[in-house]
Amino acid sequence: MTPVRPRHAASLILLRQQAGGTRVLMGRRPAKSRFAPDVFVFPGGRVDPADYDRPVARALAEDCVRRTGADSRLAAALASAALRETEEETGLLLPRDHAPLTLAARAITPTNSPVRFHARFFAADADLASGEAGDTSELANLAWRTFDESLTLPLFDITEAILRTLRAEGSPFLMTYRAGSTLVKDLP
Repeated sequence: MTPVRPRHAASLILLRQQAGGTRVLMGRRPAKSRFAPDVFVFPGGRVDPADYDRPVARALAEDCVRRTGADSRLAAALASAALRETEEETGLLLPRDHAPLTLAARAITPTNSPVRFHARFFAADADLASGEAGDTSELANLAWRTFDESLTLPLFDITEAILRTLRAEGSPFLMTYRAGSTLVKDLP
């Protein structure tokens, strides 16, 4: 069986500094989802063709573009997809500003998966968003959780690796993750 070619996807890890520590926004995917049913995830999804043409107030930093492993056009589409999907899945309003985003991780779904993604995980301060996050048809049980709370939920291995590393590092980082292997931290 020939592996399915991974599609480009992006997520946004929104981090909120509060008394008692950092909180991260996560929600549970619907039980009937074809991909990732009933697991908790960061808001995100696949890149749509329109993401390539979305106007941007300020571009991603060159270092962030390089770390995506993509050319500048695809990197911008990935950032736009992360912002768009976060709005759709949470109701939060986000500016079309890529400059505050950092790349925290990239991961490719294993070859034996019937649905595959080459995902990039951007991180940003929650102050970038306006409005109140609320459940949608795409994400339920949406809440700002501590890293410790988040790690008790049903998670993908990549999500768990990102949460554990964020908790240890205290700020966004860059890592490449390969399922079933040790976390590989990228050099700056």
